[in-house]
Amino acid sequence: MAHDTQDPGYLPVGKLPPALLEKLLRAAPTEHPDLIVGPGVGLDCAVIDLGDRLLVCKSDPVTFVTDDLGRYLVRVNANDVATTGAVPRWLLVTLLLPEERADAAMAIRIMEQVGEVCRALGITLIGGHTEVTHGLTHPVAAGTLLGEVARERLVTPRGARSGDRLLLTKGVPIEGTAILAAEFADRLHPALTAGELETARRFSDNPGISVVEDARIALSAGRVTAMHDPTEGGVAMALWELARASGRTLRVTPAAIPVPPLAARVCGMLGLDPLTTIASGALLLTVPPEDAAGVIEAMEAASIPCADIGEVAGEGARVEGPDGPWPEPARDALAALFDGRAASLHRPSG
Repeated sequence: MAHDTQDPGYLPVGKLPPALLEKLLRAAPTEHPDLIVGPGVGLDCAVIDLGDRLLVCKSDPVTFVTDDLGRYLVRVNANDVATTGAVPRWLLVTLLLPEERADAAMAIRIMEQVGEVCRALGITLIGGHTEVTHGLTHPVAAGTLLGEVARERLVTPRGARSGDRLLLTKGVPIEGTAILAAEFADRLHPALTAGELETARRFSDNPGISVVEDARIALSAGRVTAMHDPTEGGVAMALWELARASGRTLRVTPAAIPVPPLAARVCGMLGLDPLTTIASGALLLTVPPEDAAGVIEAMEAASIPCADIGEVAGEGARVEGPDGPWPEPARDALAALFDGRAASLHRPSG
C-alpha cells in the first residue's frame, strides 16, 4: 500500500534538509591531501588538485522533467561546473528507464538530447550506464561532469567577501516555470492561452536554463569572488547555501529580484512562491563593489539581464531582508506541489 506522502515520519520530496546532510557527511571519509573542495552544504562541486591543473567534479540527477530530460541533464551539471570558473569537458550519464513504458524511441530521444547539448558546449560523453528499472513511473537520469580550471582562476562559494555586491542574472524561476507549464498545463490552461503556455514551456530555451555563458562573461568582465546557481529551493535557498558556504551574512532586497511576468503568473496560479521554486537559469554571484557596474554592463551587452539584489555583510551565515532575518525555505515549492499531486493519486476515492 502506498504511504501517505505527508506522513511526518517520511522525508519529503526534494533535497535532504541541510542538518541531515551535514550529519551524513560527518560519517563519511571526506579528507584527502589533494581534495581542495569537498562535500558540504552550498558546495556543489568537488575540486581535486592534479598538480598542473585542477579537476572539477559534479554529479546531479534530473527527476522532475520528462520531455527535455537529456537537455536538462547536461545543462544543470554544466552550470555547476561553470560556477567554479572551470570549462566543462567530460560527461558520464546514468539513464534509468521505466519498465513497461520505455521503448527504443524513448532511449534514443533522451540520448539525442544529451548529444545535442554536449556538442553545443564542447562536452564529450565518456561513459555511464543505461537500464530499464523496476518501479519507476518515468525516466530518471543522473550525470557526472568533469571540468578543468587553472589554479588561479578557481572560484568557489567560500570566496564571498564583506562589501561585495550580490548580482543575479536573468530572473527566477526559469526552470520552475518550464516544468510547471509542462506538468500542470491542465491547471494553467483556463487562465493562460495556448501561446502563453508554449512560451512558458520554452523558458528552458529562452531565457534558457544554462548559465555557462553568464559565468564566462562575468569572469571576463571583472573580479568574481563567488558564484552559485539557484536550483531546488530557488533563489532563497541559493542565498542560504551561499551564506553557509562563505560564512557571511547576505543582505538582500527581495523586491530587486527579477521575476518575469509570465513566471509570476504561472507560480501565482499554482500557489507557489517564485523565490522558493527551482530556478536553474539564474546565476547568483558576488563581486567587489567597484566591479559590479562593469559586470552588469557586460551582461546587458550580451542580452543577459543582470540585477543588483543586495550585498555581502559581515561574518555570520545568515540571510537578511529589509525587515530582518529572511527565513530559510523548508523545501522547494515545486517539490511540495509534486508531493501534493502524488498524495491525491494515492488518496482513496469516495
